[in-house]
Amino acid sequence: FSLVSDSRQVNSEAVREIVFDTETTGLNPAGGDRMVEIGCVEIFNRVETGRQFHAYFNPERPMPSDAEAVHGLTNIFLSDKPRFGERAEELLDFLADSPLVAHNASFDFGFLNHELQHCGRPGVCTSRMVDTLMLARTRHPGAKHSLDALCTRFGVDRSQRVKHGALLDAQLLAQVYVELTGGRQIGL
Repeated sequence: FSLVSDSRQVNSEAVREIVFDTETTGLNPAGGDRMVEIGCVEIFNRVETGRQFHAYFNPERPMPSDAEAVHGLTNIFLSDKPRFGERAEELLDFLADSPLVAHNASFDFGFLNHELQHCGRPGVCTSRMVDTLMLARTRHPGAKHSLDALCTRFGVDRSQRVKHGALLDAQLLAQVYVELTGGRQIGL
């Protein structure tokens, strides 16, 4: 009986999830838009572990001004960043087989899978997708469901969010997700 087996038995109810967000050159990966940033935050039993994955990518195309206005990422800033494929293995190792939590998850999954396929890798199965936008709509029908609105609803400090940023937004979303799923429970 190995220690690995023993630790798996003890932690059989433990849940590892990855909360993530992306920033892009636009809204349509099929139309040539690319991911320029990804931020991932590991949570374990609804508690952030401090483990993160964050990367910027050279999209190999010009940044439209409307996209730059949202996230502030410029052509010059991204010009010396690696292409997605250069960090894909590291990202996939971090994600492992954990459920992936995102706000308006079909958007982020669409870009993630497009980038993975673009570099010859299989996409991530959408059965792993947890959509906080859908959770918020179900739990709070008729309310505002933007990340900013949910931060306000749950008292999550978003004072550092001047522009969209994948890592900061993933960190904020991790806190919102915990609240959407019942808050932190004593003893977990």
